[in-house]
Amino acid sequence: MREKPDRAAWLEGPLAQCSPQPEARLRPWRLVLLGAPGVGKGTQAQLLQSRLGACHLSTGDIFRAARGRAECSQTPAMTSALQAMQRGELVSDSVVWSLIRERSACLTCKGGFLIDGFPRTLEQARKLQEFLDQEHIHLDAVIYYELPLLEIVTRLSGRRTCEKCKAVYHITEQPTKIPGMCDICGGNVVQRDDDRAEAVRTRMAAYMDSTQPLVDFYTDIDLLVRVSARGTPAEISDRTRGELDSRFTRRAMRSA
Repeated sequence: MREKPDRAAWLEGPLAQCSPQPEARLRPWRLVLLGAPGVGKGTQAQLLQSRLGACHLSTGDIFRAARGRAECSQTPAMTSALQAMQRGELVSDSVVWSLIRERSACLTCKGGFLIDGFPRTLEQARKLQEFLDQEHIHLDAVIYYELPLLEIVTRLSGRRTCEKCKAVYHITEQPTKIPGMCDICGGNVVQRDDDRAEAVRTRMAAYMDSTQPLVDFYTDIDLLVRVSARGTPAEISDRTRGELDSRFTRRAMRSA
């Protein structure tokens, strides 16, 4: 397994330095990962990172890191994003893009990248593509992990979370040793409100409304790669790599 790349610049902001610096590769991979909550996108990002060596860049990690920074060390974009979240509002496209733009060194890094959690809107997708075009960087593919709604509801509604240490379990796939008790700290294991079946269906409807324009956008520019999210994480990872290999074989044949 490859050593996980340092992501200091992605987590901390434009002044941070990654150590050691990623080495230039003959084949750096640059991918965007799309997929509804519950399809295992984060797990697939980690498996792809171990195979390809590219950094796993998650926008969620930026927000989590920003919460732990002193106010005086936050960039204006970080401050705006945190203030919006504290008000219970969605972070605007312009603020999200400012956060990404601050980390342009990560997108132009010779080691490549796997972006998870961005873009979420058509405007964000256009901004990213414009930036990559200006930097003469080629996005290899946008991997869209698909799973039927009923299976997503089953996965998420079966999830249970420890009230104390926040460890996550699943009633069928990863149950606790003692029902209702966390294996790690002994705390109560409960179902979060947003993991209840009706809440999941509502989230999925909102997700599909925002994601379909992205699917159409990346289909139109021949970057979308659809991958079934059924099966074990290893099976899905192998399927992903197979789809990518097929895509590049077809591209090479057209170019020959």
